[in-house]
Amino acid sequence: MSEQRRLAAIVSADVVGYSRLMGRDESGTVARLRALRKEHFEPALARHKGRVVKLTGDGALVEFASAVEALAAAIEFQQAMARANEGQAADDSLVFRVGLHLGDVIVDGEDLYGDGVNIAARLEGEAPAGGIVVSGDVHNAVAGRLKATFADLGDLSLKNIDRPIRAMRVTWAAADWPVVVDAPAASPASATPPEPRLALPDKPSIAVLPFQNMSGDPEQEYFVDGLVEDIITALSRFKSLFVIARNSSFTYKGKAVDIKQAGRELGVRYVLEGSVRKSGNRIRITGQLIDAVGGSHLWADRFDGAVENVFDLQDRVTTSVVGVIAPRVEMAEMERVRGKAAGNLNAYDLVLRAQALMRVRSRAALEEALGLVRRAVELDPTYARALACLTVCCWYYIAQGFGHRDHPMVSDISQIAQKALALDPLDSDVVAIAGGMLAFPGGDIESGAALVEKAITLNPNNAEAFRSGANMYGFMGEVDKAVEYQERADRLNPVDAGWSGNVACVIAYFGAGMHEKVIDWTARILGELPNAAAVLRYRAASLALVGRVDEARQVVQRILNLTPSYTIGEVRRHHEFDMNNPFKRPGVTESLYRGLRLAGLPE
Repeated sequence: MSEQRRLAAIVSADVVGYSRLMGRDESGTVARLRALRKEHFEPALARHKGRVVKLTGDGALVEFASAVEALAAAIEFQQAMARANEGQAADDSLVFRVGLHLGDVIVDGEDLYGDGVNIAARLEGEAPAGGIVVSGDVHNAVAGRLKATFADLGDLSLKNIDRPIRAMRVTWAAADWPVVVDAPAASPASATPPEPRLALPDKPSIAVLPFQNMSGDPEQEYFVDGLVEDIITALSRFKSLFVIARNSSFTYKGKAVDIKQAGRELGVRYVLEGSVRKSGNRIRITGQLIDAVGGSHLWADRFDGAVENVFDLQDRVTTSVVGVIAPRVEMAEMERVRGKAAGNLNAYDLVLRAQALMRVRSRAALEEALGLVRRAVELDPTYARALACLTVCCWYYIAQGFGHRDHPMVSDISQIAQKALALDPLDSDVVAIAGGMLAFPGGDIESGAALVEKAITLNPNNAEAFRSGANMYGFMGEVDKAVEYQERADRLNPVDAGWSGNVACVIAYFGAGMHEKVIDWTARILGELPNAAAVLRYRAASLALVGRVDEARQVVQRILNLTPSYTIGEVRRHHEFDMNNPFKRPGVTESLYRGLRLAGLPE
């Protein structure tokens, strides 16, 4: 089972001189610390949705979904402690220091591990008594959104951290952070009603807010605004997304934005924000995707480039951001739908659940996915994406060796794909899937390739269209183009690279007789998808053909564990539904059968 990770803002805090205080008055120090936690620490966490990961004798580790909330809680707490220590002798005061980092953490039950935690703890040690030190990642996320200033400490070498960490010391004016005294809970009759939210659309909705120009250079405004406009335009090509127009997003330009409030005002679930900073001849661009309903961070990254290549940088950042955002939103939507009760699922939700199951590739998962997506089509027979998803699910069922095209669960793939295409000929995903189904199992690879190229024209950032095209060009013997399209797909969607079990490069290299490359690529794909039957078939054949027969036999055993009745005859039957001989180069299909025979697959 792979480890779970998530992006989190981690606060590490401890008491300065705790051992000295305990040595002087152990019971009194413990009692005071307990009282201060209850009076100041816990209320600050509650107001800003912090979760205590662990408490130590003199400190705490706390997780926040938002860097803004984390720093606000830290400042409020330090300000409250400064007020509590007024009039106390310096030697008797309980004074905290705080470190804060935004990064990837490993989740183990209720506990967290990894660099994100370690860096926060090391930054805490760099903080002055009563102060806060944050990483550069936190600064990039919160700059301009809180009443605080940041003193650059440069790149720090921290113990047991293998790279320098940019750090900032946080300062603030006490008048901007009055100590909050929690009032008794209001009665329901006197409670302030929640601010109304615009109804969310029936598909994932996103707003791209104006990026902040952190350079102090007005000339950079044109570049910053142009970058955001490019991102909005590129995201708008994904018909699966509801994207707020530029005119609405840019009403927030130059303002300190509360993300949840912006989400309510614009009626969106997701918000993308960022900043641009110019230093000398270098430009750094940061971006982060936030769930505006729950407040959690879904993605954050930064991009660096040279001023002289500013337009190339703009194109690169746009492509990279858009390529990541679309699959991140889809993954977040799958997580959201997973928590819904089965009776509350609409056609869109059913398709999302089916897509999550399709990644597993087991017979049980695919059969459940087929049931879900068929229910989606029954609920909405005009939902082109549901029909397209149905064809993909059917084809996976065939490709895994669980059935054939004449199986009642997976019949009429080409006709269903054509219906989806007729319903929505401008949806790049639908067009790309229809092209794939025309080629495999339809047998018309040239028409399939033409549809894939149309899908790419409709949305040049559609990774799945490039993956589908890579498959086709691999069978057509165009090795360079197949590899180019596969690499383009992986670059456009690095978050989800290869989840679909795409075997384009494998097919292309096998067709060219480059078996060592087949072995390398299949190892890469099987690391993510150990049950991808087509990948296992090519790996077994190539291993056998280069003389690594024992390894090839082990792979065949994995195939038989998935489908005990699988034979070379089944592979032949599978290819009959592709194009009789799917490879355009003569002799390649026979080479596949010969390799599988050597590897021990029964006739």
